[in-house]
Amino acid sequence: MNMKLKRTSAAFTAFLLVMPTFVVSAETNQDSKKEDAPKGQGSYTEKSEVVYATLNASGGQGAMYVVNNFTIDEPGKISDYGPYTSVQNLTDPSAIQQKEDRVQFTTEEEEFYYQGDLKGVALPWDFDVAYRLEGKSVKPEDLLGKDGELEIQIDSSKNDKGEELFFENYLLQITLTFDSERYKNIEAPDGTIANAGKNRQVTFTAMPEKEESFTIKTDVSDLEMEAIEIAAVPSSMSIDAPDADDMQKDMTSLSDATAEINYGVGELKNGIAELNNGAASLYDGSAQYQQGINELQGSSAGLVEGSASIQSALQQVNESVQIAGSGGIDVSQFTELENGLREFAGGLEEIESGLTNLNGQYSQAHQTLDETIKSIPAEPVSEADIQALYDSGADQEVVDRLVQHYEAARATRETYAGVQEAFNAINPALETSSGSLNEMSANVYSIADELNSSLSAIDVEASIAQLQDGLQTLTANYNNFHSGLVAYTGGVEELAGSYQQVHNGISGLTGGTSELEAGSAELQNGTSQLASSTSDLPDQLQKEIDDMISEYDKSDFEPVSFVSDQNEKVETVQFVIKTESIKNDEKENGAAEDQKEKSFWDRLKALFN
Repeated sequence: MNMKLKRTSAAFTAFLLVMPTFVVSAETNQDSKKEDAPKGQGSYTEKSEVVYATLNASGGQGAMYVVNNFTIDEPGKISDYGPYTSVQNLTDPSAIQQKEDRVQFTTEEEEFYYQGDLKGVALPWDFDVAYRLEGKSVKPEDLLGKDGELEIQIDSSKNDKGEELFFENYLLQITLTFDSERYKNIEAPDGTIANAGKNRQVTFTAMPEKEESFTIKTDVSDLEMEAIEIAAVPSSMSIDAPDADDMQKDMTSLSDATAEINYGVGELKNGIAELNNGAASLYDGSAQYQQGINELQGSSAGLVEGSASIQSALQQVNESVQIAGSGGIDVSQFTELENGLREFAGGLEEIESGLTNLNGQYSQAHQTLDETIKSIPAEPVSEADIQALYDSGADQEVVDRLVQHYEAARATRETYAGVQEAFNAINPALETSSGSLNEMSANVYSIADELNSSLSAIDVEASIAQLQDGLQTLTANYNNFHSGLVAYTGGVEELAGSYQQVHNGISGLTGGTSELEAGSAELQNGTSQLASSTSDLPDQLQKEIDDMISEYDKSDFEPVSFVSDQNEKVETVQFVIKTESIKNDEKENGAAEDQKEKSFWDRLKALFN
C-alpha cells in the first residue's frame, strides 16, 4: 500500500467517524435555519454578473451562461431577472424559483451566487478566427498534428444584434497560449509576447468602439492549440490630462518662428522685387550702351577711311611743298592748299563732333549700367540663412531657383567690378581724342588763315621753308594720330564683340530675377499658409489632447445588466469568452470530464484526494 493510499484510507476513516456528527450537525443547522429563516423580503447592496461564453475554433458563438453574485444586505427573499433557460444555486443546496424571466431565491448568506444558462442571446462582439498553414486557408479541425508556417488572424467587430453599450465602453483582452516546444519564431506585431512557465503567451488589446484585426505568425510542429481566451471588462479607468505646458511653449515658439519666417520671406520678396526692377533698368541701359557701341563700330570704318584720305592728302601736300621749295613756286597752288587745309580742318571738326556725341552717349549708358549694377544688394546671404530657408518647409524647387538667381546676381556684380576699370578708361580716352582733334582742327584753321593773309606780304621763299617744316611736322603728327585712330577703332570693335556676351548675361540675369520674383511670391504664399496654419498650434494641441481623453476616458460609465434592464444595483458586468481548443479527442474528453459540474459529495470527496 503506497503513501497516497494510506493517507486516503486514514482520511476516509476519520470522515466515517465524524460522519454521524456531521450529518446530525447539518440537519440541526438546517432545522435551525428553517426556524430562523426570515419571512419577509430581503435586500442586497450590489450585484455583479460574469458572462461565460464559448466559441468554436473559428469564432462562432456557442453556449453561454451567467454567474450572478449578490452582496446581501438584509437576508430574505431576493428577486432577479433574466431570460434563462435554466438556473442553478451555486451557494447552497436550496432551490431557486423561476417563472418566465423572474428568478427568486431566499438566502441568509452575505454573498450569494447562482448560475443562469442563456440561449439565443448575442454577445456584443462578433469574432472571426481564420487559420492559414503554409499560405493556404485550413479549417481548424484539419490542423491537428500538422507542421509548417502557421498564421492566425483574429477579427473582432461590433455585433449589431448585441447590446451596443458594452461595445462602446468595454475593452477586449485576447490571449493565446502556445507550447514553447511546439511553436517557434512567434511574431505578433500588434501584441505583447510574454513567458508563462514553459509556454509563450500572446496578448492583444482592442479598445472600446474599435473593430480590430490581429495576426500571429509562427512555425509549428505536431500542432495542438489551447483555447483562445477573451476577457471583456469596462474601460473605467480615468485618464488624467498630461502636463502639456512645455509642449505648448514649444508650439508657441514654433508658431512665432514660422511667423518670423513669413515676415522674413516677405522682406526677401520685396528685396527681390527691387532687384528685378534694377535688373530691368540694367537691361535697358545695357541695350542703349550696346546700341551706341554698335553705332560707333559701324562708323569706325568711315572714320578710318576719312582719316586715311586726310593722311594721303597731307602726304601729297607735303611732297608738293617740298618740291616747290626746291624749284619754282606757283602761288596759285597755295590757294588750293588753303582750301584743302580748311576742308581738312572741317573734317577734323566733324570727327571731333562725332567723338563728343559718342562720349556723351557712352557716359549716359555707362552711368545707367553702373547705377543698375550697384542696385544689386552687396550684402551676402549666409549659408545659415539659406539653410534656414530650406528648413522652413518651403517648396524646395522654388528655394533652389531663389539660390540660383541670387548666385547669378552676385556673379554679375563681381564680373562688373572686375571690368569696371576698362569701362572707366573709355570715357577719358574719348575726351582726350576729342580734345586732340579740336586742337588739331584749330591749328589747321590757323595755318590756313595765316596762309591766306600772308601770301602777299611774306617772303615766299622763307614762308615756303617754314611751311615745309610745319607740313612735315603736321604730317608726322597726323601719321601718329591715324595709327592711334586705327588702334582705337579696333578696340571699339573688340569692345562691341565682347560686350554682346555681357549684354546676354544681363539679359539672362533679368529673366532670372523675374523668375526669382515670381518664385519668391510663391514662397511667401507657402510661408503665409504655414504661418496661418501654425498660428493656433497650442490651441490645436490642447484640443487634440482633450479629444483623445474624451475618446478613451470611460470613467463615467454606469454599468447595466447584460441579461435584463429590470435588474438593479449592478456594480460590474464582465465577460469571459473561450474558443474550442485544437487537441486530441482523448485529451479533450478527459478535460471535459474534469470540467463537469461536481456535486456536493464530489466536491467533499475531492478534499481528501
